[in-house]
Amino acid sequence: MNKTEIVVEATVNPTEDQRKVEKALAAVLRDYTMEKVEFGRGTMLRARAAKLDSLVPLQALLRQDRIRDAARAVLYSGISGNTLRFGVNKQVAYVNHISFVELNEEPPLGLIRVEIRCDDPESVINWIAPKFR
Repeated sequence: MNKTEIVVEATVNPTEDQRKVEKALAAVLRDYTMEKVEFGRGTMLRARAAKLDSLVPLQALLRQDRIRDAARAVLYSGISGNTLRFGVNKQVAYVNHISFVELNEEPPLGLIRVEIRCDDPESVINWIAPKFR
């Protein structure tokens, strides 16, 4: 696998503590650079990473929650060319679990958007959520 670019972002709602949103992002990604983007109604946190290993926390949660097979179906549906996109419930990630959310839905307390650009999205899925043997 050659170049990988990972972008994980979440809105900080006016009623939320930014540190809690940062903790939710860290449940999915490690070894990232963070930027804060101000926009009309608030703030968005955007984390960027360039190594597949940065997704080890996500991989561990899928194993812990025993949802690798279900995750594979969701992840495969998010492939478009060299990009893999999916959403994770922000509140669930904050308590170190994973619940996938459709990108066009917005759960009451928000969504973490994940975008992975790479040469081979299928190999990324096989690494994040290997088939259960």
